[in-house]
Amino acid sequence: MSTEEIKLVAVVTGGATGIGAACCRILAQAGYRVGIHYNSSSVAAEALSAELPGSFTVGADVSTDAGVDVLAEALKDKGPLAVLVNNAGLALDAPLFSAKIEDFDKTVATNMRSVWLVTKKLSRLMIRRKEGRIINISSVVGSTGNPTQTAYGMTKAAIDNFTKTAAMELAGYNILVNSVSPGFIQTKMTSELSPEVQAGILSRIPLGRMGLPEEVAKVVRFLAVDASYVTGTIIHVNGGMFGG
Repeated sequence: MSTEEIKLVAVVTGGATGIGAACCRILAQAGYRVGIHYNSSSVAAEALSAELPGSFTVGADVSTDAGVDVLAEALKDKGPLAVLVNNAGLALDAPLFSAKIEDFDKTVATNMRSVWLVTKKLSRLMIRRKEGRIINISSVVGSTGNPTQTAYGMTKAAIDNFTKTAAMELAGYNILVNSVSPGFIQTKMTSELSPEVQAGILSRIPLGRMGLPEEVAKVVRFLAVDASYVTGTIIHVNGGMFGG
């Protein structure tokens, strides 16, 4: 690879759909070579990669050490890692009294353990360069709570705390670590909610609508490209539901 061909790399976990896909698109537009990570959405990941010249896909379970090793190995010949967006997540909703322990464990592994593992491994690549941007996607539910989402809310609150601590540890290497905390966004997850539940959500949003994945991605782009004096911060993107 010649010097002229080297592009900075941005990796988005859970990048095949929803907010993750919007982040991949906007970071590609900003000039990054985008790594689209997926676990089960291989078809969507390959379709998205076909849209974004120079991008590449990586399939791995990043809640495991072995999966994170696969991701790290895939980056070896792609260029310098500049941006990591920890977006992979899931919500398995159930009332606390009837929630299944296996669903709790899966939620913790996917939403929280993966963030710790991926950041631990890939931050080393940024430390060598003495520069990087790490952006964690949390959720308004981590700040406000939400019925039937005890496990989900716990993991998202933990991500915001992780962001603050990692920012302190990595600041000396010029690595900025921030959270973007979306409210209710128009994705497959929210589209599957009943009309009654959606109406209840909209009644709590001062702007009167759900957000778009692209509106979250624009904040991610700001943190990746333009922010130079912002770290350890949670930026809320929720139409006025919660201000921090």
